[in-house]
Amino acid sequence: MIPSRAEAADEPAAPEREGGFVRVRVELAYDGTDFSGWARQPGLRTVQGLLEDALWKQPPGRELVGSVVVAGRTDAGVHADRQVVHVDAVPLAAGDRHRLEVDEHGVPDLTRLCGRWNRILPGDVRVLRAEVAPAGFDARFAAMRRHYRYLVSDAPWGVDPLRRRDTLAWNRPLDVRRLKLASNDLVGLHDFAAFCKQREGATTVRQLQLFEWERVDRHLLEATLSADAFCHSMVRSLVGSVLMSGDSRRGTEWPAEMLREGSKTSAVAPAHGLTLTGVDYPPDDQLTERVRTTRARRSL
Repeated sequence: MIPSRAEAADEPAAPEREGGFVRVRVELAYDGTDFSGWARQPGLRTVQGLLEDALWKQPPGRELVGSVVVAGRTDAGVHADRQVVHVDAVPLAAGDRHRLEVDEHGVPDLTRLCGRWNRILPGDVRVLRAEVAPAGFDARFAAMRRHYRYLVSDAPWGVDPLRRRDTLAWNRPLDVRRLKLASNDLVGLHDFAAFCKQREGATTVRQLQLFEWERVDRHLLEATLSADAFCHSMVRSLVGSVLMSGDSRRGTEWPAEMLREGSKTSAVAPAHGLTLTGVDYPPDDQLTERVRTTRARRSL
């Protein structure tokens, strides 16, 4: 069991060593096929659970403080190319012994620690890099935008067997022009209640900054979406609704009509076609202000 610090998951980074801990930023990738999502759940295989177990066995300091905080929680079956988390640790003191070289922050050599974590972790999770986080960094609240990719095959024979874990088979031909038309009116600052699983006390107002489609191969289409944040199931609901327009079962105006009316969509695309591809952060000197802005409840 990882020791906890009160409200650690919701607090921005303290200045280095203030409060007796140092914050480490970690980037990782995973194949979500065999996971029950990101969040630790008793008795289930989750990305957070395995990552925290590895960090506990080889902490980036004397010991961990609280749980890891993630930039964007992913559902069961969703993948990540470039997920970002932070973890707090009690730094090693001058007299503490460690097999790895310890830097001025009291943190063991993070390049070598990444290798140790990857030897502990299974092959469907990889730690890509780790570094001491700048003051004010928070993986969740300091993020400016998240980027997702959704892959769809409209081949009459389904999906290339080598892409079956990250690509949806769509059994009707898709028209890229119609997909683009249906997506265009969804971009902007809106209340996306029609496309989100409502959580008590949480806003569904989001700034969708990008929603584009491209046919990248004869039968392979790629949707790219970027937003300041996405609420639960939002990406998959947007993609599923637009796909209905793309194969002509619905008009290209249908997703925008649902957005305006707040009508819940049942056209939720399966999880396995979705991948978190990146998270953007502001320059270091703007991190604290970004955290403050993000914490303010959004409204129209």
